Order: sequence, then structure tokens, then C-alpha cells
Amino acid sequence: MRDVIKLHHSMTHPVPMHPVVLAVTRRIAERSAPTRGAYLERLDAAAQRKPGAERMGCANVAHAFAAMPDGDKTRVTGIDTFRVVAKKGPNIGIVTAYNDMLSAHAPLQHYPDLIKTEARQHGATAQVAGGVPAMCDGVTQGTPGMELSLFSRDTIAMGTAIALSHDVFDGALMLGVCDKIVPGLLIGSLHFGHLPVVFVPAGPMTSGLSNNAKAKVREQAAQGLVGRTELLQAESAAYHGPGTCTFYGTANSNQMLLEAMGLHVPGTAFINPGADMRAELTREAVRTVLGVTKTRRFAPIGKVVDERCIVNAMVALLATGGSTNHLIHWVAVARSAGIVIDWNDFEDLSDVVPLLTRVYPNGSADVNQFQAAGGPGFVIRELLDAGYLHPDVLTVRAGGLREYTGIPSTGADGVLQWTDAGASMDDSVVRPASQPFSASGGLKLLTGNLGRSVIKVSSVPDDRHLIEAPCRVFDSQEALHQAFAANELNHDVVCVVRWQGPQANGMPELHKLTPPLAVLQGKGYRVALVTDGRMSGASGKVPAAIHVSPEAAAGGPLAKVQDGDRIRLDAEAGTLQVLVDAAEWEARPVSTMPEALRAANGVGMGRELFASMRRNALTAEEGACTWL
Repeated sequence: MRDVIKLHHSMTHPVPMHPVVLAVTRRIAERSAPTRGAYLERLDAAAQRKPGAERMGCANVAHAFAAMPDGDKTRVTGIDTFRVVAKKGPNIGIVTAYNDMLSAHAPLQHYPDLIKTEARQHGATAQVAGGVPAMCDGVTQGTPGMELSLFSRDTIAMGTAIALSHDVFDGALMLGVCDKIVPGLLIGSLHFGHLPVVFVPAGPMTSGLSNNAKAKVREQAAQGLVGRTELLQAESAAYHGPGTCTFYGTANSNQMLLEAMGLHVPGTAFINPGADMRAELTREAVRTVLGVTKTRRFAPIGKVVDERCIVNAMVALLATGGSTNHLIHWVAVARSAGIVIDWNDFEDLSDVVPLLTRVYPNGSADVNQFQAAGGPGFVIRELLDAGYLHPDVLTVRAGGLREYTGIPSTGADGVLQWTDAGASMDDSVVRPASQPFSASGGLKLLTGNLGRSVIKVSSVPDDRHLIEAPCRVFDSQEALHQAFAANELNHDVVCVVRWQGPQANGMPELHKLTPPLAVLQGKGYRVALVTDGRMSGASGKVPAAIHVSPEAAAGGPLAKVQDGDRIRLDAEAGTLQVLVDAAEWEARPVSTMPEALRAANGVGMGRELFASMRRNALTAEEGACTWL
């Protein structure tokens, strides 16, 4: 089915790029020149080979396609069962994160059949090349299983590589949505950067109990005001069906970034599962990857994801107040394409990129309301027209990034088309770049004698951007919960939770700390969290200096902090300081991670299998990569 595009440029003349965006992009390109050059050489060498069915030995080819229906086998090999030479067609590899434990991935169950049927209609074939693991952080929050979460990203990348290593594919479709899954699929894909690749999501669940109402019940439960029955009822009303969670956490930030990078069919991100449009967009993904494969009009994924593309993703993250997890994940993604970025790059962009959305926890709306108000198409158009996004980038589509400013629909004839996003349908949710919610982005770099860390300021009240108070040091999140339950934290306090970095225990999210800290803040106390762990995209309204690097387990400054030390977190100045005399601080011994805690972190729930990842993990700012 041929698509129809009805878009217009909001600006009649080319828009000059913002000078800071240009400067950051140039800096990244210069820094990355050696590694990017080496990456592109490998990519070009792989692209010059003959297709797999022509290049490989006959036994290899026979094994690869033995289970295919005869008609598909003929399209791949070019020889039918009567040894007659036939017309060949492209073979598309499908890498899927399907399982029905994840609400976001359950809809993917039937995608391969739909994809194969669509591919055959265009003289092509498709195979499920492999599946990758996909865990739900919502299920594992606060449990030992959460300590596998971050490293599951690199496991998914390896699974993607295993799937594509059969090396018989002319292109690939990546089926995945959530937190570590999309970064893992993208990292794996970039190691096969010579292939055209399109990402295929499943969309968010329909709106249930509002995120604000859910958070209120959680806070009531933390205070003992409601019991387990009421809490479970609220949670089940919020998380009630297939699709991603409806808050703007890591999973939905993934989708926004893929749109800004031009790796989706435009407008695919936030269409609900089960909608007719959802299936049509999946079929369009097949047509899109085949268009790339058949004509070679556009670049493979390794050339789509260049320095400008990475900067576009960073800008989109900042303009929407997206997940702090991407200050780790997109560093790793960029590195997979030979591109080196760091938190200074995010900081400089955040200073100038306007905040255009208010979606929970950065506001009260959910992603369905965001989509209805204009969604990614509106945001991308506004950023393009204001000079914050590079317009001259390659995408998986012929029309480049401007296509991603459209909203998909089908006409009376059933033809898929895109129309301009138009004006905001709700300026409490999305606003134009000329009238942003804030003149700067939602993330801030903090530096000082406690190391380097980041804070998501877009959801923190303005009067909480500066917190100075005595600290209480905890060696685990459970210890903080116990202190809260014992009413030991009813005062101004900076809670330091250490031994939570990649090398210590895999850097789990500490989202379970949000309710008790929110309760303390709601009582009027000035509280903050400082940790070498993660807090996810749903960190909420409590100021949290997270990803502190170097981590305590690697001898970082958090290992020196003692109960009662006064800590100053200043998100306006961008500082994180322990207010201890410099000579005393220098002389203070560095604590070591309790051996009993280290041993406990390494056993049970499969954690033994990830010991090498803990040993080899780089810092959070280096993407917590385990393969470099």
C-alpha cells in the first residue's frame, strides 16, 4: 500500500541551527573521529559482501532455510524445488522481545505472522532470527531480580548479535519497547550496522487510574493509612491491560527518542495496542525496511545513527523531560556506533533546549494525553522549526526527519497518510518552542567533592532545587525503609544510599524510595536523595542526585560520607558538595563495601551469572558498558 504524506513546513525558509547545538555536535564529532572512522570502515567492508545466500556454503544455506515454506525458500535461494532459477527477494530478520510477562510486549506475539504475510506481498521473506530476554522493572522493583535489570541491556544486545550472526539477512525489524530492551536492541543492531533496521513498537496501554492518584495511594500505604488490598486495587487499576505503562518513564522515553532518530515509521510510538492503525503501521514497517533494502536509497542503521542523530536524540530527551536512565543508555548506544558522548554534552544542551511537555512525573498528563495533544510529531516539528534538531539527517524514510512531524491516519480509501500535527490540542501538556514550560531542559549535571551526578529537575518544585541538610547514610534501600518506618527521618535530611552502582550490585533502580521520601517532603521537611544507583524515569518530585560517579564500590567519594555530614545539593548552581573541611575530607578513610553485603549481592536469583559484568562494568557516565 502506497503511503500519502500531507505535510507542510511551518517555516518557509531554512532555520539556522542553534549555535550551542552545533557546537556540541562538532565537539562530539571531533572527539569521536578515530572510533567513528574505524566503525564506518568495518560497516563498509560488511556492506560490500554478496548476500548471505550467495556468499555462504550450500550446507549453511540449507540449514538457514530448511524450515521455510517452499515458496519462501525459493525467494531466498533463487532456486525452486524443480531446480528452476527463480526471482530472488530480500530476507528480513525479525528480532523479538516478545513475552507475555510484559504488558508492553505481549502484543508482539502475532507480529511475526503479520510481518511475514506483508513481506510475501512484496516478493520478500521474513524469519524470526531470534528472541531476546525482556524483564519488567515494574515486577522486579525492590527485589533481588532488579539487580539484573541494567545488565539485561547488554545481554539483550548480545542476544541481538546472536540472532543476526546467522548473517543471511538483508535487513532487520526490531520488536521491543521497554526500558533496557530498546537500548539493547539498538546496541546489538549497531554492531550489524551494515543492515537497514526499523524498530517496531506495540504502543501504550489505554489510560486507567491516573498516575497522580496511584502515587497518592502509594504514599498512603507508606504511612500505613491504607492496607495491601487497597494498594493492590490501585496498582491494578493503573496497570490494567496490554501496552506500556502510561507514565513518561524510560519505556516511553525510548519511543520518543526513536522517533527523533528516524528509526520508526513516523508517528508509531504512542498508538495503542489493538488499534487498526497499530497493525497498519506494523505493515508499513515491513514496507519501509524493504524500501531501504530493495533500492538502497537510504543508509543502513550504522550510517543513520551518526553524531547529528545522537544529538537529536539528546535534544528530544531534554525537551520532553525524559528518563534519567538515558544518560547511561544513550552513552552506550552512541559508543556502539563509534560515537563518544558524556554528561557535559547533555549539560550544555540542557542549558538551551526548551522544555515543551508536561507528562507524568513531569506533569499530570499520561502519554495517551500527550499523544492526543500533539505527541512526538508536534514536539519534533517545534524543535526543527526552532533550530534545535538537525534536519539534514538520514532516517529510515525517504522524506527525512520532516516526515516525523506528521500524525498517521488512514483515508476513506484505507491509504496510510500523515498530516501536520497542527497546533497544540492542550497547552497544559505540550507547548510550542516559542512558549515553553521552561527555557531549559529537564536534566542537570551536578559536580563537586562527591563526584559527578545528574538530577531530573523538570519534576522537582522550584523551591526544592536547593537542599542543604545533615545526611543519613544507608548501605541499602531496605535500611532506609526501616529508618522511615521507625520515624527516624522526620526532619530535614539528605539520604545517602550507597553501594548501588554497576560494580557493587548491578545498579538497580531505587524507585521504591520515592513514596517514603515524598511523604517526608509532603510533611514540610527538606529532603533529598544522593546515590550511586538509579531512580528511573519516574523519579518524581523529590530532588535526587543519582548515578554518582565514581561509585562507592570503586572507591568513590560516597564511601567517605558519614552520618551527620552536612550535604548541599544545588541544582541551580549544578553542585553537589559535602560541607566538610577540605583537610579533614582529604584525610578521611574510604570505607569498603561490607563483605557480607557484597556476598549477598552476588548470589541468588541468577546473580552469580552476572559476576563478570559487575567486575567489568564501566562507570555510569561511560554507559555502564560491560563489553569495552
